[in-house]
Amino acid sequence: MVSEPFSVPVTVRGYETDVQGHLNQAVYLSYAEHARWSLLQAAGISQSTLLGKGVGPVALETGIRYRRELFAGDQVEVTCGFEWTGGKTFRIRQTVRKADGTVAAEIDGLAGLMDLKARKLVPDPREYFRALASDPALFGL
Repeated sequence: MVSEPFSVPVTVRGYETDVQGHLNQAVYLSYAEHARWSLLQAAGISQSTLLGKGVGPVALETGIRYRRELFAGDQVEVTCGFEWTGGKTFRIRQTVRKADGTVAAEIDGLAGLMDLKARKLVPDPREYFRALASDPALFGL
């Protein structure tokens, strides 16, 4: 993982909140997904590039630890860092942090890169990311 994880700013919108006024639990996953695709884009990898190579990222497992409430108007940073296991899968560690530094949520995921024709995980996703990225350091490579 890179020393300073990639991050994107997000403002909590009113329509994303639940009846108690806090950010709906499912929206945390949307924020995490936004940060992951933003990292890919910043590294020079678009969805069309992945499709052109016949691969696509897949989520295999996701866990969220909710730490503090978020409300409409809150400004947060959503981080994204990759940890390579050396096999077909890799971990993605993400944090949703309020402007004052308070951690609102931690999101940990297990992912892979699927060969879209064979419908199986590629043996070494690091090689694909390293080859496709204009800035592989964003992936900790």
